[in-house]
Amino acid sequence: MTLSDEELERYARHIVLREIGGAGQARLKAARVLVIGAGGIGAPAIQYLAAAGLGALTIVDDDRVDRSNLQRQVLFTTADVGAGKAETAAARVAGINPNVAVTAHAQRLTAAEAPALIAGHDVVLDGTDNFATRLAVADAALAARVPLVSSAVAEFEGQLGTFRGWEAEKPCYRCFVGTDPEREGVSCSEQGVLGALTGILGSLAALEVIRAVAPFGEDSAGKLLLVDALGLRFRTLHLPKDTGCPACGTGTLR
Repeated sequence: MTLSDEELERYARHIVLREIGGAGQARLKAARVLVIGAGGIGAPAIQYLAAAGLGALTIVDDDRVDRSNLQRQVLFTTADVGAGKAETAAARVAGINPNVAVTAHAQRLTAAEAPALIAGHDVVLDGTDNFATRLAVADAALAARVPLVSSAVAEFEGQLGTFRGWEAEKPCYRCFVGTDPEREGVSCSEQGVLGALTGILGSLAALEVIRAVAPFGEDSAGKLLLVDALGLRFRTLHLPKDTGCPACGTGTLR
């Protein structure tokens, strides 16, 4: 995968990084990334992934822009209120970087649809706020052996992890959260969320997608980053693989 003169200039600050270089940027150009959710996590992540020069982005979100989203979902403007998030995000990507092929799916992802949507992608970024959807995405990514970058925020706290559970020593998402699809979630409208925190976690999620495509530094799979904005604390936990996990261990879910 070669880079044009325009791309060499656009990505110059990546290319001079010895850990990425021209080869890493070419890998980014060849990559296809699926972003599920164009909300608090997805909005900043989509912008940075587009700017980074991913070859193709697929954006899935069935929601429409609400005025209350504007406090944190900085991909959207006041004029976008009422518009579909996936389509609006795709239009923004085209403006940020016309070299990126972008596809929008205005739909809510289900367990039945997840495998087909994930097929052909190199990384999945899940920024949804629904636990059942997260499990469906995680199961499909695991089955397809596609790295999953998963991030979430609530009030003043956030978390981020990369999962490759098909590998012998790496946990899957179910190793981390368990298996109950009926777990109740609390929405941002009910408990609130600090807008700038979603920007931090979304940017970090984009960073982990880039690391998954063009590896640099330490492997982050099997680690969980916890962010506490009240105490200005960042902690990294090592997640063990659950040998009895029904998804990637000796259970029967697979």
